Amino acid sequence: MEYVHLEVGEDVHGLAGYYTPLKELRLPYNGREVLCVVGMSCVESACCGGGTCGYANVPGYILKWKESKNESGLPVSQVEPVTDDAVKREIARTIKETENIYNIDFW
Repeated sequence: MEYVHLEVGEDVHGLAGYYTPLKELRLPYNGREVLCVVGMSCVESACCGGGTCGYANVPGYILKWKESKNESGLPVSQVEPVTDDAVKREIARTIKETENIYNIDFW
């Protein structure tokens, strides 16, 4: 699957707030690398109030790193989603320990 790399440090606006990718990590795992994007999300105006939280998105194992660009000029990588639940738990534990992030989403 394709992963389009967003600009690190640039806000992405939505209906009730925005999110900001802060860094991309290439985590070593069992002879492979896993892409992890760490960021901050902010809800500014929603019926239930507002707030911020850290997040980590894990698109998957890196197959090809930024070998092409999309029509907007953003780099595109090829990734393979992590499907094994035990592996997801191990990767999530690493992210929790190293980044202090507990909101982790595997694609």
